[in-house]
Amino acid sequence: MKLYTKMGDAGETSLYGGNRVPKDCLRIRTYGTIDELNASLGVALAVLPPSAPIAGELQKIQSELFQLGAELASPRGQRSGAALIEDVHVEALERGIDAMEATLTPLTSFVLPGGSPAAAHLHLARTISRRAEREFVSLNRSEPQRGILLRYMNRLSDYLFVAARFANHLSHIPDLPWNTR
Repeated sequence: MKLYTKMGDAGETSLYGGNRVPKDCLRIRTYGTIDELNASLGVALAVLPPSAPIAGELQKIQSELFQLGAELASPRGQRSGAALIEDVHVEALERGIDAMEATLTPLTSFVLPGGSPAAAHLHLARTISRRAEREFVSLNRSEPQRGILLRYMNRLSDYLFVAARFANHLSHIPDLPWNTR
């Protein structure tokens, strides 16, 4: 099977089921940003030691992002065949946040993104996650989506912020507080 089909040469792509849509429609932009987020997590994982406590969780999140993208790539009323994001996925993110925060010094100010290479990449992933969330909100306004997806996206950016701090903690690099002066 060839990778290229030439079907998108005129600026359209297919949703699951074959419906053709413009490549710049909000649905495609939203799951494209989720794909970008997934790739950024891959970069973070590439610089994290495979034995890092969050490596397995980040790989699980990558799979969940594929699930989310598959759902968004499916026309309303059709299923892609991929498992759906459910409450259990949001709860897992919350448990991960709580577990990491238990090892971190409580925040007393905003922190600047950066630190270890893994933390810097996780901060970047967090910002991509926030953009994907904003795009999802716009998509949801025009084409209502399942509410759990917005909760997942919101919790994911929180998770990635704490994961960035945790990656610095693992590297013995303190948070860099925002100096307001």
